[in-house]
Amino acid sequence: MLIKTFGSAVYGVDAVTITVEVNVLSGNHYFIVGLPDNAVKESLQRVESAVKSNGYSMPRFKLVVNLAPADIRKTGTAFDLPIAIGTIAASEQLGNIVPHDEYIIMGELSLDGTILPIKGTLPMAITARREGYKGIIIPKANSREAGMVNNLDVYGVSHIREVIEFLRNPATLQPVEVNTREEFSLSQNNFEFDFNEVKGQENIKRALEIAAAGGHNAILIGPPGAGKTMLAKRLPTILPPLTLHEALETTKIHSVAGKLPENAHLVCKRPFRSPHHTVSDAALVGGGGIPQPGEISLAHNGVLFLDELPEFKRTALEVMRQPMEERKVTISRARVAVDFPASFMLIASMNPCPCGFYNHPEKECTCPPGGVQKYLNKISGPLLDRIDLHVEVTPVAFSELSSQKKGEDSTTIRERVIKAREIQAERYKDHPGIYCNAQMSSRLLKEICQINPAGQNLLKAAMNKLNLSARAYDRILKVSRTIADLDQQPDILPQHLAEAIQYRSLDRDGWAG
Repeated sequence: MLIKTFGSAVYGVDAVTITVEVNVLSGNHYFIVGLPDNAVKESLQRVESAVKSNGYSMPRFKLVVNLAPADIRKTGTAFDLPIAIGTIAASEQLGNIVPHDEYIIMGELSLDGTILPIKGTLPMAITARREGYKGIIIPKANSREAGMVNNLDVYGVSHIREVIEFLRNPATLQPVEVNTREEFSLSQNNFEFDFNEVKGQENIKRALEIAAAGGHNAILIGPPGAGKTMLAKRLPTILPPLTLHEALETTKIHSVAGKLPENAHLVCKRPFRSPHHTVSDAALVGGGGIPQPGEISLAHNGVLFLDELPEFKRTALEVMRQPMEERKVTISRARVAVDFPASFMLIASMNPCPCGFYNHPEKECTCPPGGVQKYLNKISGPLLDRIDLHVEVTPVAFSELSSQKKGEDSTTIRERVIKAREIQAERYKDHPGIYCNAQMSSRLLKEICQINPAGQNLLKAAMNKLNLSARAYDRILKVSRTIADLDQQPDILPQHLAEAIQYRSLDRDGWAG
């Protein structure tokens, strides 16, 4: 008897519906066809144990399982449950059941029939709703994750017996109910850190406010213990709140990567990813035999913080260059190419030299001649070209450290950032794909960043006196446009340019001696 059940396979951050066909024929072997990997082939052993452990029998005849479409590779253990249900139904052990072709069924089986959690249930649920399925049956641990999708019945199950009972009598299970919008609004402002905990460093706070307002990449340069990491960790607290669309998009990536905890909620805060400098190329940008999102995709709509930037492998940093421009990364394999979103803010930190005390106001640098330049040369020019703000961080004086006075809190700074982003949203409403000043193209830059004669003279003098490179010119204009937006000014004024010029430290000729 031929039975069809329906599952789902994740490719990139989207899911594709897979038809699981099970047929019992004359013969005495079990087969799985349809380009399965080893994990899928091994499912027959788990299915046989789970079926027999719950009072059913495996067919004594030839069993053929086909996963269609057969030209797409199937991976993972999540096909255990639809294969098991198809096997029991094909061997006529279920009797009268509800039309199971109205449901997507997915789950990994243990040997006693317990259903274990799987990855990627959110994109599976989105695809099921789009294709008109009545509901989706998935592991109970993943039910809240899939329940974020409205207009779809989501059933969480913990044992294969629950699935069989549901197919015989749908009243035995109730769909999961998740109020996504209420959870989203309640969880957006609960932060562990706040800028009012930072003593001093007002100029660094200002630079990070500008970075947040325009979506600019930034690098913090300073001696050890100056507060670079502490400041970077507080950046997400002043970024604009995620929209519901951004939150779903971010949650989907974390779902595919298996990063959502059991009984997960919607990702309501902007991600902050901080990989160690020993990270591999594939772990940073994504990849592997079965392409998985890397750190830059997990930081989508948030912040990627690279601490001690020169210590990262050169190859790992260089593969980030194209994703930083295109805001997505394409992983190509022989049979498949998948796209992962990668629209993130890069915040990096570094010591100015190997000993860490070059340009220190009190301690003397002990590096040999040329050591500072050699250290900076670990970061390529094309990568620095994509970083708008170079911020020098100096140690905090004892008088500021011991002060009881609290600084400006994150909520106040965030309000200014949101107002600046609203101005940019209005400015770029006719330019799809552009949401902030950092994303401006060269053509838009000439159109939007007009400066008056006084500003032109100031910029010309700075370029000549500081020997700023040509790549610094566009960055200065973009940053000055953001500073003007923070000041609620329609035009870029000389003071905005002057502030933007000081954030190009590494472009100054002779900065590294």
